[in-house]
Amino acid sequence: MALIFMLYAVIILFINAYYLYVFGIFTGTCYIYHMLTVSELFIYPIKSLGGISVNQATVTDRGFMHDRRWMLVDDNNVFISQRDYAQMALLQVDIDAGGLRVTHKLNKQSIVIPFTPQTPESCDAVVWNDTCQAVYVSNDADKWFSDTLNVRCRLVYMPDESHRTVNPKYSAGGELTSFADAYPFLLIGQASLDDLNSRLTEKLPMNRFRPNIVFTGGDAYVEDVLKKFTINGITFKGVKLCERCVVTATSQETALRSKEPLKTLAKYRLRNKNVMFGQDLVHKGTGLIKVGDVFSNISLHENNDRFIV
Repeated sequence: MALIFMLYAVIILFINAYYLYVFGIFTGTCYIYHMLTVSELFIYPIKSLGGISVNQATVTDRGFMHDRRWMLVDDNNVFISQRDYAQMALLQVDIDAGGLRVTHKLNKQSIVIPFTPQTPESCDAVVWNDTCQAVYVSNDADKWFSDTLNVRCRLVYMPDESHRTVNPKYSAGGELTSFADAYPFLLIGQASLDDLNSRLTEKLPMNRFRPNIVFTGGDAYVEDVLKKFTINGITFKGVKLCERCVVTATSQETALRSKEPLKTLAKYRLRNKNVMFGQDLVHKGTGLIKVGDVFSNISLHENNDRFIV
C-alpha cells in the first residue's frame, strides 16, 4: 500500500512539473498561464470619450479599426482629455451605419458624426510630444462638443495617410499608432483587476483602465512579462508597462473623482514614481480577433528594469 501511495505521489509531482514547464515559467515569481483567452475587446473611437465593448475587432496598421481615429483639440490643436476635463467621461460613443453616435449619458443629447470629415481643412494636431496631420471634421461637431462640454474645442480625424509612429525606445521602430497616448493596444489580465479589487473597499470596473484587450487564464499581472504572443495569426509584442493617471480615478458613469485606485496601486505597483497597470503593445499583421480567441506562441520577458516580475 505504501509503495502504491509513493508511486501515486511521484506521478502527481511529474504531472505538476510538466504543467509548469508547458504553461508557465519561473523568473523569481512563478507565473502560470492556463491557455490565455481573449475575454473582452474595447475600442475608443474618440480619444478620451466612452469606449465600446465589442465581440470582435479588426486589427489595422495602427490598432483596432476606428480606435482613436478622432480626437478633440483646443484652440492650439493640442489634444484635450479626461485628465483635465472629467466631464468627457459622460460622452458615450457608439458606431452606427452612418458614423459615430455620441450621446451624453445624463441628458441623452446626441449627435451623429459621419465617418468621412465634412471639411477639407487640415491641421497639425498635437498628442503629447507628437505632431501629426489631421482633418477638422465639421463645424456642427465643433459647436456640439464645445456646448456640451462647456469647453471651446474642435473635433479632428486622422486620415490613412497620416502616419504617427510609436516611441522607438520601446519598439523595433516604425510601428504606427493612432491618437492613442503612445501605443496601438493596451493589454490587461482580468486576474490583475480581480487582485486590485480584492484590496479595495469598492470594486472598480474594467472601464476605469481603458484597455483594448482583456484576457483570462493567467495569474494576476502575468501581462507584465508577456514579451510576444499571437492571436489569430497576428503577432503582438509587449513593449512597456502602462503608467496610470487620474483617469483611472474618474468614474465613467458620473465623472466624479476619488483617490482610488491610484492610492492603493501606489502601495504595490509603483515603479520610478509611476503607478503601473497593464502593458502597452505593438503588433505585426492585420486581421480579425474575437472574444474567445486563444493566445499562442507565447514568450516572456526576462527580469529587467521595465517589467515587474
